[in-house]
Amino acid sequence: MNAAVRAVTRMGIYVGAKVFLICEGYEGLVEGGEHIKQANWLSVSNIIQLGGTVIGSARCKAFTTREGRRAAAYNLVQRGITNLCVIGGDGSLTGANIFRSEWGSLLAELVKEGKISENTAQTYSHLNIAGLVGSIDNDFCGTDMTIGTDSALHRIMEVIDAITTTAQSHQRTFVLEVMGRHCGYLALVSALASGADWLFIPEAPPEDGWENFMCERLGVTRSRGSRLNIIIIAEGAMDRHGKPITSKYVKDLVVQRLGFDTRVTVLGHVQRGGTPSAFDRVLSSKMGMEAVMALLEATPDTPACVVSLSGNQSVRLPLMECVQMTKEVQKAMDEKRFDEAIQLRGRSFENNWNIYKLLAHQKVSKEKTSFSLAILNVGAPAAGMNAAVRSAVRCAICQGHTVYVVHDGFEGLANGQVQEVGWHDVAGWLGRGGSMLGTKRTLPKSYMEKIVENIRTYNIHALLVIGGFEAYEGVLQLVEARGHYEELCIVMCVIPATISNNVPGTDFSLGSDTAVNAAMESCDRIKQSASGTKRRVFVVETMGGYCGYLATVTGIAVGADAAYVFEDPFNIQDLKANVEHMTEKMKTEIQRGLVLRCGPPGTRPRPLSLQGGAPTPFDRNYGTKLGMKAMLWMSEKLQMVYRKGRVFANTPDSACVIGLKKKAVAFSPVTELKKDTDFEHRMPREQWWLNLRLMLKMLAHYRISMADYVSGELEHVTRSTLSIETGF
Repeated sequence: MNAAVRAVTRMGIYVGAKVFLICEGYEGLVEGGEHIKQANWLSVSNIIQLGGTVIGSARCKAFTTREGRRAAAYNLVQRGITNLCVIGGDGSLTGANIFRSEWGSLLAELVKEGKISENTAQTYSHLNIAGLVGSIDNDFCGTDMTIGTDSALHRIMEVIDAITTTAQSHQRTFVLEVMGRHCGYLALVSALASGADWLFIPEAPPEDGWENFMCERLGVTRSRGSRLNIIIIAEGAMDRHGKPITSKYVKDLVVQRLGFDTRVTVLGHVQRGGTPSAFDRVLSSKMGMEAVMALLEATPDTPACVVSLSGNQSVRLPLMECVQMTKEVQKAMDEKRFDEAIQLRGRSFENNWNIYKLLAHQKVSKEKTSFSLAILNVGAPAAGMNAAVRSAVRCAICQGHTVYVVHDGFEGLANGQVQEVGWHDVAGWLGRGGSMLGTKRTLPKSYMEKIVENIRTYNIHALLVIGGFEAYEGVLQLVEARGHYEELCIVMCVIPATISNNVPGTDFSLGSDTAVNAAMESCDRIKQSASGTKRRVFVVETMGGYCGYLATVTGIAVGADAAYVFEDPFNIQDLKANVEHMTEKMKTEIQRGLVLRCGPPGTRPRPLSLQGGAPTPFDRNYGTKLGMKAMLWMSEKLQMVYRKGRVFANTPDSACVIGLKKKAVAFSPVTELKKDTDFEHRMPREQWWLNLRLMLKMLAHYRISMADYVSGELEHVTRSTLSIETGF
């Protein structure tokens, strides 16, 4: 929430509006006085890394009454406030819409009571509302993610990772209860990211007799050598008859039937606290800026809107349509239409549920196919590689294929480091950092003859390459060599996995989220150390080569003063302006500065290393999804190119990069991506994230022309007044 408060405040000031902060939510709105404070640029300095909300939040019974809303209207009119940005859940946003719909009649009552004049009522005759959804449950329809959800998942995964080590040591079963009274998103995604053995969520109550099925599966898992079991329960879980399923009941069941040493961990409000993740900070900043623009462009006929996330874009949606859709989910659950409830949660929720069901327990393939597939990692290690390998292996086994893994990249394929794997060989890989298969930067052109020989020896029909720019370039070399080697006429797919996020064909590469969080945590510590010693500026070097994605996104997440990158040229005048900004900043109470830099290799000291560490929840789930989708695509392609007892694939669309483009997963032929690639600098010619550069600069300091942000006249913005309120 603090990142959103900061973004709305600074964007509002930037466009010339007066900005007020309302403390303690609607309670502060009703009581007025010192609860409503005008903000300046420095009011929101150094808050982006703080959890919770610095302006407070509280439930307010008074605001549910007309008298309370009338008092709130009076307090706003007294300060000339006509735009309200509300950050909260569906209850807070619904209350804001009611307030807006009653605004005219509330002012009429204040005129009748003699508290305001008729002229004042006409001057402030309309109230604009923009909502930002702050909810760790991710239970609001219309947005891919709500503010706080990713941070809550970080807290959950930290606990699961810690529990896993003790559970393996003592051969224990852990029952973990997470928040989610009406929505199972946190439980579902954490189960997917941890490979939990069993999952209970409100949207999908288990079938009758689930106790027998669960205990049987836990017993089978242990008999195959597993030393632990993880069971995740959403607090609102229940059976098909509406009877609650509690963590204590599940624990007693496991102990009585299986005799396993079992422990219960209830996370509770731990999930709400802690430092916000990089994803949440950037999300909130984007949404906050968009909310200000929505308020400035609103007219009396514009319905109250909520700013949502769609893919990597901020969008505005009618507030009450989203609220109504959210209520439809609960209605479907109350009426036991559970399949429909899962669909109403959205495609992402439904996909997560289907993937979890497929990968959690081994499925016996109906029939064994004649296809053999090989999986390898290429390039530098990146978090999430192991999650992608695990899901690809298990999905291929479900399809009936023979699966090989290759150690040490293309060099390993040339040297015959090929091994057949089964379902349980990849157990426990989800939370592991680095590359369990080993990875090298070597390209295939140096070993082409040997690679072709081993593809023939192992009868490999498809190749899944998980890695960075070298993986993309390597597959391109294999495709271009098809004219010389018929053995290379096989199906190939690249899963982009690199902290630099520089692979063409995708907006996000696997591992970049973990790297941004690692860089952010280091910068947070640097800022904390600088708070005790005044008048210091820290310059932080990040990895990324010529691609400035890491430096830019980290800069937004930590509130850096500047981030210098190759793609955004700067001159001596730009440097001079930034130094002047820093000089002015040192005259205030914020006497410290933070600058990030990412430059070409060999032009800098050794940068902050970001390749290690456990994957974030985002990268674990992203890797899991990409691995599964890539394998399903390869299976489909194999069926299409299988003719007369052999595989022959030589069309451009038989060798692709799988990637996320805006909101959809797309497969782009490597030969078509070649023209869009800058091979000298190892990155795409066009990069979507460059649009974030202006946000970084605007929120750092306001020495930028508004014309850089939007076109057209904005003279009216200097007359706007904006207030921010956070809901419980």
